[in-house]
Amino acid sequence: MNRIKLKNVRYARRNRRVRKDITGTPARLRLTVFRSLNHIYAQIIDDVAATTVVSASTMDADVRAKAAGLTKTEESRLVGTLLAERAKAAKVSKVAFDRNGFLYHGRVKALADSAREAGLDF
Repeated sequence: MNRIKLKNVRYARRNRRVRKDITGTPARLRLTVFRSLNHIYAQIIDDVAATTVVSASTMDADVRAKAAGLTKTEESRLVGTLLAERAKAAKVSKVAFDRNGFLYHGRVKALADSAREAGLDF
C-alpha cells in the first residue's frame, strides 16, 4: 500500500475509534480539533442540533495578529484560549474533547491545556 494512503487509512481508523464513544449532548457539547500541516482548527459542536456553537482557528484575524513569529504549538495555545473565551460568551462551560483521530500530543495537547486553563471543563 502507498505510504500516503496507509497514513490516511490509519488516521481514519483512529478517528472512527475515538468518535464512536464521543457525542455532543446539549448538556456537554463536543469540542473537536482538526490539525493540518500549517493550521489548527477547533469547534464546539452540538450534535443533537447539528450546529457549530463556537469556532476558532489560526486563520482568525484575532490569532493572526498575535501569532507573528510564534511556533505552531504557541499558536495552538492562542487558539485554545480564544475558543474558551468565545465559549464563555456563548455560555458553554462543559465539553467533551474529541481529538478527531490525532494523537493527544504536541499541538492538540497545547490547545486542550490552554482551553482548560481558560475555563472550559473537560
